[in-house]
Amino acid sequence: MKNELCNKIRFYAGQLPPDGILVAVSKTKPAEMIRAAYDCPHLHFGENKVQEMKAKHEILLPDIHWHMIGHLQTNKVKYIAPFVWLIHSVDREKLLREIDKQAAKHKRIIPVLFQIKIAKEETKFGLTEADYQALVEKYLQNAFPHIRLQGLMGMASLTDDKDQIRREFRRLRRHFEALQKHIPDIRYLSMGMTGDYRIALDEGANIIRIGSGIFGERYYPAT
Repeated sequence: MKNELCNKIRFYAGQLPPDGILVAVSKTKPAEMIRAAYDCPHLHFGENKVQEMKAKHEILLPDIHWHMIGHLQTNKVKYIAPFVWLIHSVDREKLLREIDKQAAKHKRIIPVLFQIKIAKEETKFGLTEADYQALVEKYLQNAFPHIRLQGLMGMASLTDDKDQIRREFRRLRRHFEALQKHIPDIRYLSMGMTGDYRIALDEGANIIRIGSGIFGERYYPAT
């Protein structure tokens, strides 16, 4: 299993630009599988659920870089605030204020990405254009002193239309490039998953989030 995991990690990591990050999406996967990937070596792992991330953090090695990539409930921020490496999914001001509050409690500056809604599906989360611009303005006014905005994240529509996916990623890249002109810390453009990562890389992504491409299909235990 380990050799196969390592080969897959090398395959995806080898396509990234310099200083790019491969987030191995480990949701629903056991700690043993994450440890095997860690030994490749690989440090960046992504989770969708707070409880799962916290449980794995408590039993795995402390130098793992944990990425919160799923929709984050405000009342769950306190559980990951002490250790999360990067929160990709900031999609509303109330959430950002809570992250700032919890970061202050732990004497941390927490790095985040603003998630912009680029997909057409109503089920996808993300800031609208107006809310995004308003939140950037408040950030620039130092309204969130324990937050470090480091870039943007987006999820493309679930479609076979590659031109549509490309247009959506390109739109996010334009926001990213505009943001870089105002904020020196802007480094990361997180877009692209197993099915569309190649288009995302072509459109400027420097973080890709790969789950099934590395770990195989997700396993959801019966409840």
